[in-house]
Amino acid sequence: MKKPLIYKEKDGVKYLIPFILVTVCFALWGFANDITNPMVKSFSKIFRMSTTDGALVQLAFYGGYFAMALPAALFIKRFSYKSGIMVGLLLYAVGALMFIPAAKWGNYYPFLIAYFIMTCGLSFLETPANPYILSMGDPESATRRLNFSQSFNPIGSLIGMYVAMNFIQAKMSPLSTAERAVLDDASFESLKMSDLAVVTKPYAIVGFVLILMFVLVLITKMPSNVKAENLDDPSKRLGPTIKRLWKDKKYRRGVLAQFFYVGAQITCWTFIIQYGTHVFMAEGMEEQAAEILSQKLNMVAMVLFCCMRFVCTWLMKYIRAEKLLTIFATCAALLVLVVIFVGGRVGVYSLVGVSAFMSLMFPTIYGIALGNVQDDAEIASAGQIMAILGGSVLPPVQALMIDKPMILGLPGVYVSFIVPFVCFVVVGLYGGLVGRKSEI
Repeated sequence: MKKPLIYKEKDGVKYLIPFILVTVCFALWGFANDITNPMVKSFSKIFRMSTTDGALVQLAFYGGYFAMALPAALFIKRFSYKSGIMVGLLLYAVGALMFIPAAKWGNYYPFLIAYFIMTCGLSFLETPANPYILSMGDPESATRRLNFSQSFNPIGSLIGMYVAMNFIQAKMSPLSTAERAVLDDASFESLKMSDLAVVTKPYAIVGFVLILMFVLVLITKMPSNVKAENLDDPSKRLGPTIKRLWKDKKYRRGVLAQFFYVGAQITCWTFIIQYGTHVFMAEGMEEQAAEILSQKLNMVAMVLFCCMRFVCTWLMKYIRAEKLLTIFATCAALLVLVVIFVGGRVGVYSLVGVSAFMSLMFPTIYGIALGNVQDDAEIASAGQIMAILGGSVLPPVQALMIDKPMILGLPGVYVSFIVPFVCFVVVGLYGGLVGRKSEI
């Protein structure tokens, strides 16, 4: 008999509404991730900054994941998944609504604080959401149930990209970076405040949506699948748990591989705007039109990413996950070499194609790394979320290269993609190393 996707009712609690509410959270953090990537270019224009300074957006955004992942894991061990989700929604809402005073101040750094608080909330959401979904039905249908919920994450990402393109980039002043550079102080200040109002509106709307979500979760009777842990048990304490995880080479190396994968993902999705804008402007296109076309191609990349997830699920019936990870990382690295050394439209389309091969990497590294952790899964999961720090550290490194007009005879924006190339090499080596040991 086919098992139902979720429990209809258990222990007096109906599961459908809680399942829907938690699944919506997957879309909400996907939205936040992908409305943010284009902001590097937008803030660089608004504040007349370098790409390096604009990339501080990613440093603040993904730094929040790193800072809050472990506290979130300890919090849900002490309390419950529902409590963790509520804290996540509240922090996410506070960060989004902070865009309103940040825009009034007209200063860049309050926006960075807002992004950091937002992602502290996202870290609280991601840490409990996956295991909570797994618990909402028969164990035999757990994987299918989680795959269903995860499919809403890239849908949220696509909505975030669409909003960024149509309600931020398209509504900002069409003045190019060069034209803004020669404005007098009064004209620049007026233009800056106008553009900041455009940026703020979508975030403010999301903030109020999150408050509504918080209220819905608060008043909804949710399944109580997690009981408070006895943290006084010496074996359950943080120190012994970390020591056990550190001894697990597969897990330890998996955290490093995840760090580099997320760095590659964010650099490819963030700087496709700079890369595409450079190529299209060289063909004679206006800067704003070039940016919007680049963002459209970024949406195509996300669609490829989504579709390939289903293809990879099918491929894993026939190819070991570790081997497939190595193959896909190799293909992604080869496409990045085209981005660097061929350039032009071929380079742009190759950069779009990289997303197809990134599709399986995060969950596959996650699954391989946590294969042996057993009772330490919550803290191990926090380690994987902390590895998202790669999306914070590596974009500024690439941005430093983008700010150079030429490097070794090639445009700096081309050469900068050596950063994701190195990342994919690391991921490929992890898959190959783990796969070889699995066969011994």
